[in-house]
Order: sequence, then C-alpha cells, then structure tokens
Amino acid sequence: MDMFGDLIRGVRAHGSLFGSSTLSPPWALHFVDGAPLTLCTVVTGAGWIVTEHCPPEPLRARDTIVVRGPATFTFVDEVGTRAEPIACGEDCSTPEQGGTRHRLGWSDHGEQVVAGATTLIVGAYPVRGEISRRLLDALPVVLRVDGGGSGDAVLDHLAAEVAVDTPGQQVVLDRLLDWMLVCTLREWFDRPGGEPPAWWAAQRDAVVGRALRLLHAEPAAPWTVAALADRTGVSRSTLAKRFADLVGEPPLTYLTGWRMTLAADLLIERESATVADIARVVGYSDPFGFSAAFKRVRGANPSEFRRTAATGSPADGPARAPARRVR
Repeated sequence: MDMFGDLIRGVRAHGSLFGSSTLSPPWALHFVDGAPLTLCTVVTGAGWIVTEHCPPEPLRARDTIVVRGPATFTFVDEVGTRAEPIACGEDCSTPEQGGTRHRLGWSDHGEQVVAGATTLIVGAYPVRGEISRRLLDALPVVLRVDGGGSGDAVLDHLAAEVAVDTPGQQVVLDRLLDWMLVCTLREWFDRPGGEPPAWWAAQRDAVVGRALRLLHAEPAAPWTVAALADRTGVSRSTLAKRFADLVGEPPLTYLTGWRMTLAADLLIERESATVADIARVVGYSDPFGFSAAFKRVRGANPSEFRRTAATGSPADGPARAPARRVR
C-alpha cells in the first residue's frame, strides 16, 4: 500500500452524495452542508466558486475545484450576481429551484436545456477517521485544477452517466467521482511551482518511498532503523538522513505517529476490542507502553479518546462529521 492510497481510502463517495445541475444565469447556489470535501466540476459553461475567506475562483468548462469543509461556498454565474442565493443541501433537488436535474431514480428526458446553460457536477464526500484527516490537513480550503488533464476522460463518463437512469447508476457515479477526486488531487500535488506535502514527494524517492511503503504495509512489524535500512538496501545513516530530509522526521518517529493514527481509528471502529487488543494490532506487546505512546502523540489516553469520540464532541473534528445528503 502506498501512502497516498492509505490516506485516501476513507474518502469515498457512497450513495446520494452526488448532484448535477444545469443552470441559466443568473444563479447562486449556496452549498450549506460544509461537507469535509466537496468536488465541483463544470461540464459546459462557466461560473465562479465563492467562499467566505478565500478569493473567488473561476470555474470554466472542464475545470475542477475541491472545497475543504467545514467551509460552505456558493456557485454563482458572476461575482456580485443579482441572483438570490438558494441554499443547497439535503432538500435542494428540484430543477425549478435551480437544483439537481439528474439523480438516482429521476430522469428528465424530453426537457429542453437552454443554449449556453452551465452544467455543474458536484460530489460531496464524507471523510472517515483519523487516517484521512492526514490528507485533509495537506489541502487548502479551496484547490483548483484546470481542465485538459487526466480528469477529462472521467468527466466524459460522468456526463454520460448522469444523462441516463439505469440500474446500478449510483454505484457507477460513486466510483467515477472517486476516480475524479484522485485525478484532481494528483494533478494539484504535481502542479508546476506547487508546494505539495513532504510525504507526496518522498513517495517517489527510490529509498524513502520504499521505506514508506514498508511502514504502511507492515505497521505492526518490529521495525528498527537497521531493519528498515536492510530492506531498502542502504546503510542506517543514509536511510535516517534521507528519510528525515524528505519526510521531515526520523523513520521511527513517523512510524509511531502512523501507528497512533491507525489505533485511533481502530478504537472507534472496533468497539468491543480492548486497549490491549488494539495495542497488539499496531505493534505493541505492552498495552501500558502503547497507552503512553498514544497519549504522547494524541494528547489523551486510548480510553479517553474512545469516550470522547463516542460522545461526538467538537474535539472529534470535522473529518468525522456525519455526511448529509447533497442531491
């Protein structure tokens, strides 16, 4: 498992988190749910994405923008539009409101689409767990990728799929949206002059990339710097320096942080598992040593963390906020 694959595995479209709107100016759709991640791409036409604390971003045909929650945003025909904003969320689902024209179980065949209209495809993503929080932390509130890249082929499939109403449509849309998000994030991280997170570039280093893959594939293994160096074919000193230079911390410090991230999700997902059970899964034979490491990294011991997560307190953070339907 590569690191990016690990981090994005909890970011999945899963039914109903999809909408496609065909709009004629003036319009202003205010997306109020504040989903952890929302992907917007224009099939035809153009508009602007406006958020509260960021400059307006143009969205032309085949451009894609990703907005990181809990920020809400508005899609408008032009900055300063005279249109009254329509709150889009759970109930924004009828064409006469300027909302979704295509959704599972609803076809509008035969309706005329006005020439020059803008068609917007939106996918809102729940983001599950501490693992994917690491990905969110690497993203700005708004990121934009121009059309013409690898996502164009996906967009063609999306546009074709929303125009039909067939069995299995929701599954296809979910997977296409996931594909589109991966393509968008890859291109944004690789953009000329960009500043991707250290781990993104480190994955491509022959030595450090292999070390990261090993740590992610076998997090519970009894790793030492010597063992990791032996598996990557370099000396301990070479691995330690190269890893710290590219990732920003020593290999075993990174491993501890990753183990605690895995443990945080397991504490929530496996309600019947004891702290000792979780400790063994992430490579600790001693639950007391695990608890001490967890508190040092996470700021609370495992039992406290589990209780806090179960109550859904604000400390749980936006990455674990429940998904709402965006049609």
